Amino acid sequence: MNAKTDPVSDTDPDAFSKIVRSRRSVRRFTGEPIPPEVLQDCLELATLAPNSSNLQPWSFHVVQTPDLKAQLAEACLGQNAARTAPVLIAIVARPQSWKQHAQRVLDEWPEERIPDIVKRYYRKVAPLHYRQGPFGVFGLAKKAVGLVAGLKRPVPRGPYSPAEMKIWATKSTALAAENLMLALRAYGFDSCPMEGFDECRVKKLLELQRSELVVMVLAAGRRGEKGVYNRQHRFTGEDIIRYR
Repeated sequence: MNAKTDPVSDTDPDAFSKIVRSRRSVRRFTGEPIPPEVLQDCLELATLAPNSSNLQPWSFHVVQTPDLKAQLAEACLGQNAARTAPVLIAIVARPQSWKQHAQRVLDEWPEERIPDIVKRYYRKVAPLHYRQGPFGVFGLAKKAVGLVAGLKRPVPRGPYSPAEMKIWATKSTALAAENLMLALRAYGFDSCPMEGFDECRVKKLLELQRSELVVMVLAAGRRGEKGVYNRQHRFTGEDIIRYR
């Protein structure tokens, strides 16, 4: 194998460590825009994040137009990061997209022949696993079956409700968000993931569906003077990292 066929051969753990360790939540940005080709590549790298059943239950809403960005910054409670960043990206989980995306996986399969096991999974297993039914009735039935079957052997536990589907979609979407933040850092740009926002206003501004969930709004740009407020501090100890 060469570097083109073996993705492991040209990895650089020192470079990756530098990217991870230099990533900080930046609260003030310069006015320098992120080049379109850089932003596009970072977003594409975000979509390479691991995700449940490859159903990719996310969307990225890139806001750069001044008026809409100002309104979105206000919905983010006027935080410095939101006000000073040249671009804001709403990272959205889409728990109801599973059915459409299951079919899309088959429609866009990258090889001429789709393996039978893949067809069976997306046509039979995925609907059984993710469908909740009207008023969540099917989910409740699955939960009852799982409780009984789980007495004798390991079984999947959920998602059993629309609320658990939100958690399911959020897990994968958060992984994509981390990919995006690290990609920006690799290009020399920074970001600030914001949970402090009025979700109702954000969803209205971006015309999101009721079922969609805004996981975070990401401010992105070039780090400004005093953009990092404090020294980084992380907990250590056996209660954080445990070897069994």
